[in-house]
Amino acid sequence: MPVRHYDWIAHFGRRTPDKPAVVDLGSGRSYTYAQFDSRISRLAAYLRDRLKVKRGDRVAVLALNTTDTLEVQFACGRIGAVFLPLNTRLTVPELQYIVGDAAPVLMIHDAELAEVALTVAKKCNVVSALLLGPDGSYEAAIAAAKPLDNCEIVTLDDISTIMYTSGTTGQPKGAIITHGMTFWNCVNLGGPAYVSPSTVLLTVLPLFHTGGLNCYTNPVLHAGGTVLIMRAFDPGAALQLISDPARGINQFFGVPSIYQFMAQHPSFATSDFSRLIIGGVGGAPMPVPLLKVWEERGVALQQGYGMTETSPAVLTLDKEDAARKAGSSGKPVLHTEVRIVRPDGSDAGVGELGELWVKGPNITPGYWNRPDANASSFTDGWLHTGDAARIDDEGFYYIVDRWKDMYISGGENVYPAEVENVLHQLTPIAEAAVIGIPSEQWGETGMAIIAVKPGHSITEAEIHAHCEKNLARFKRPRLIKFIDALPRNATGKIHKPTLRASFGAAKITDGQAAAS
Repeated sequence: MPVRHYDWIAHFGRRTPDKPAVVDLGSGRSYTYAQFDSRISRLAAYLRDRLKVKRGDRVAVLALNTTDTLEVQFACGRIGAVFLPLNTRLTVPELQYIVGDAAPVLMIHDAELAEVALTVAKKCNVVSALLLGPDGSYEAAIAAAKPLDNCEIVTLDDISTIMYTSGTTGQPKGAIITHGMTFWNCVNLGGPAYVSPSTVLLTVLPLFHTGGLNCYTNPVLHAGGTVLIMRAFDPGAALQLISDPARGINQFFGVPSIYQFMAQHPSFATSDFSRLIIGGVGGAPMPVPLLKVWEERGVALQQGYGMTETSPAVLTLDKEDAARKAGSSGKPVLHTEVRIVRPDGSDAGVGELGELWVKGPNITPGYWNRPDANASSFTDGWLHTGDAARIDDEGFYYIVDRWKDMYISGGENVYPAEVENVLHQLTPIAEAAVIGIPSEQWGETGMAIIAVKPGHSITEAEIHAHCEKNLARFKRPRLIKFIDALPRNATGKIHKPTLRASFGAAKITDGQAAAS
């Protein structure tokens, strides 16, 4: 069967057919590379021949972590379709915007998420659906199909995935991910993360997120290693799996909150980390005290920096420098260029704060249906990350702050404009602004500062109830402050620096976070 030279699963299906490729911890299923290749081939044939999925068509997946999601990704690649992973934490209104924008022809979903998936599919006129699970139509489709007779010819420049990120203007943007971006990320991360055919990775981050999909799931499969997929992160279960010599897990990746939850678990002190070659961390700044806690257990966490739009690796810190350069995101990965830029477009000097710009084959060509965002996000091929950074005299980069208003809660980007748009749906609210404040549990969480219209009233409970219906949990403001009027600058815009100065010192405790 003709295959693309960068179809990793087909390659290892021939080269190491009997080697374990993936383990689905939720269902207990495991597949060798030959078995995984066969399932992907049959799924691709069913999508193309029975559901008439054509080159360029989008295929949506709304599911908790499962190896089936990876099958869809590779099956789409074989027929030239576009993989559309959907955030399982989003509400129907949020998903309706994304699905309406991407216009997939198929919705593949979990039984647990069937009501949300089918509601969104109906509202957005998605023509077909497949149900995951042992008795679902997805398994029946694979069982009924013959192997794919020939693959669509696609290039590294063709779109493989559209991954939506929260939007700075109130709506998410679909970052276009090409086959080449994913390939170059495998190359860029392979060395620093010590990825090899002997790698056994435990994936706990969601596969709808670039962290779960590409740190380091795709790179490990690209190298012919083995990936264990946890359906939903559980700190105790993760520690037990890592400690189990029969599992042989030697690589792990998480956002800071993942490492915090594990460090706080009662079994952390007695867990066996001796097989871990690498523990990667990204998605948000890593507190130095937490780095020290893991260092004391013999795990030098490797920090890094990236974005959905950069596939995602941009910077990595070698584990040998983890303690010495705690707080740094490291140096640029191999096939990536990085600049720190002053507001006038010139390069900042050593120690000087500027905006991080990135260029290379791992960078998105743009956003789906967003020529406005494409025009404002790029200068001569350089992507404006929106993050403020500095470089020290040894060439190590530090992400200091967000150049824009975005904050990070539990590894998830939250853009205040999106939350503010939801708050403004409430008639009594005259104006609202959201800022990130420190959180013991999540790193940062949201505070909404609200001014109420004269003659109107609204309670915190009413605001929380409205947000619960319209926003994913990680986006909902945990604290609400009422003031008479929001501060504005000379042009009439709400002045968030003043709000941060007034309210940014507030800190939500674990108890408040759990109660909210």
